[in-house]
Amino acid sequence: MQRRLPKRGFQTFNLGNLEALVQKIGNNTLDVEALVAAGVAKASDKIKVLGNGKLTAKVNIKVHAISASAKTAIEAVGGSVELV
Repeated sequence: MQRRLPKRGFQTFNLGNLEALVQKIGNNTLDVEALVAAGVAKASDKIKVLGNGKLTAKVNIKVHAISASAKTAIEAVGGSVELV
């Protein structure tokens, strides 16, 4: 039998999805509070950004974790990354 346990870990977002999130939120700064307000994450979630996809717009991000490829891609288009 398998026990049912609550999910724990990170809520992940890819670079390809960040531009759509920026347009949905209406601000180029993505942080945990903005993602919760947009309804795409819970307040208890830890947010991680992965490097899948392309990013063409400048985005400022404040998240719990980020992959190295995502960080270089964000900084290459003029954005900034801050770990919470």
